[in-house]
Amino acid sequence: MVSIYLCGPTVVVPPHIGQIRSQVNFDILHRWLRHTGYRVRFCRNVTDIEDKIIGRSLAEGIQWWRVTEPVHRAFDRTFAALGCLPPSVEPRATGHIPEMIELIQQLVATGHAYEADGNVYFSVGSFPTYGELSGVRAEHLRSTEEHDRGKRDPRDFALWKRAKPGEPIWPAPWGEGRPGWHLECSAMARKYLGREFDIHGGGSNLIFPHHENEMAQSKAAGDSFARFWVHNGPVTQKGEKIRKEMRNALAVQTLLRRVRPIELRYYLAAAHYRSPMEFSTAAVEESATAFQRLERFALRFPAGPQGPPAPLPSQFRQAMDQDLNVPKALAAAHAAVTAGYAALRDGDQPAALRKNAEVRAMLGVLGLDPHDPQWSAETRVRDVAMAVLRIARNLASAERDRDQAAALHRRIDAALENCAVL
Repeated sequence: MVSIYLCGPTVVVPPHIGQIRSQVNFDILHRWLRHTGYRVRFCRNVTDIEDKIIGRSLAEGIQWWRVTEPVHRAFDRTFAALGCLPPSVEPRATGHIPEMIELIQQLVATGHAYEADGNVYFSVGSFPTYGELSGVRAEHLRSTEEHDRGKRDPRDFALWKRAKPGEPIWPAPWGEGRPGWHLECSAMARKYLGREFDIHGGGSNLIFPHHENEMAQSKAAGDSFARFWVHNGPVTQKGEKIRKEMRNALAVQTLLRRVRPIELRYYLAAAHYRSPMEFSTAAVEESATAFQRLERFALRFPAGPQGPPAPLPSQFRQAMDQDLNVPKALAAAHAAVTAGYAALRDGDQPAALRKNAEVRAMLGVLGLDPHDPQWSAETRVRDVAMAVLRIARNLASAERDRDQAAALHRRIDAALENCAVL
């Protein structure tokens, strides 16, 4: 059994490409562990109470849950559309307030936390190994929180925040309030995976302060916590981090007007999970073209009756075992396609069939087999329509009459909206 805790989405705005990369990367890890014979308990949380959520609810004059519910559903649809296996458990932060209060009480009782005017803070100075995950030295820290009333040390971080006008509140021994963001994951990981588990994952942007604070408060409470930490690299555009904005051009729904879900999954999987990705529309479309080469060969022969998958080539297995090196694994798949076409040219049908089975086995491990019902359910009519509309989009860009081109763009976007899966 392998136990994995993955920091899931903060459900404040619909998903963008930067958030989804992490989910696809860890879905591939999940699949590879299962393929190699492990049972996997996979916990992916939902952060449904946090400063940004509260800020949006106050700005729009709506309840916090009216912010989170539709966004949570959008994330679920996106995960399913991109072929991500469902987690074993998907806890929401707001469903685990009692566990969070219990954890705070333990930290207060052992001198690692203290109450001040209705707030409760973790005492960074009480935990000598603070900074061992991120490499950040505690003596160099400054407070990153706006509300630091009653702090003994500016480096301390909030475990419980006292009630403020208009914010959601829960009762606690220190007065009404809400949990701090860092505390939420510690409590949920303990509940569903125990005091020690195998892998804690998330984006590299979470290493400090989020994961550092998680580790400190959990270990201070006596938990061994995560044995291994796995972080995926960021997705940037023009060198800048992609922000959580309502009208983000990099929203997954927008990108799926240009490429199919299986092609977007391939794009997110094709770079090594730890490497940064510089996003561009051209890169997504080039990646889609690369996947289509694999897809055409995989679909060249009928799926046939269900049976055990073909053995994976040693190059593929070695790549996946070497820190989940998906780029090298995909290189093995492309090499098998080249060999398969060579066999077809030589008239060696049995050899071509063997290579086809190898390609399908490799793509299946990565969640990219086009014969899988997840993807074959995408109708050929839609695929053709998307291809035609992409050509029309390119023609519109070449039009000298800007008004006519703009009108054609609007009609194309409307048609693509009707084709979109989300």
